[in-house]
Amino acid sequence: MGLAQAREAIAVLQLQGYIEPAGRTGKYRITEQGALVSGAKSPRFTRQSVEEALAVLRGRIKAVNSDPEAAYKITEAVAFEAVLRDQERVQAAEVGIRLERNAEGQSTVSAKEHAAELAFLKQLRGKTTVLHIQLYEDWMRARSHRDLS
Repeated sequence: MGLAQAREAIAVLQLQGYIEPAGRTGKYRITEQGALVSGAKSPRFTRQSVEEALAVLRGRIKAVNSDPEAAYKITEAVAFEAVLRDQERVQAAEVGIRLERNAEGQSTVSAKEHAAELAFLKQLRGKTTVLHIQLYEDWMRARSHRDLS
């Protein structure tokens, strides 16, 4: 999308009442109407609760990586979204985790192995709803993030 197209899209969104200028910053924010139409949810967690959950996750990562019997090693872990916002209330933190199998074996991941990886991530997350953990993808490093590993 070119600059002219972007300006046109911004004008349309503003005319429809979905966005509004955020002061004199040159940035825009979503209006209540825009949030309603997009299906966005209000931030429901305190920043402190997200930071505490990330600290617990860091401890679990360290424990897994120091356990020679663990099925996986965590080679990369990044958090983005909520952890980068300077607000009192935030959404759940999105976390990407790269797993490396400890056991020697095949280089491709079977459906059974993929299911085992997802189960491992769920166990690593624990019972908190403050974190959304998923398998790491390369695009996550290119995005603004915080290293957890």
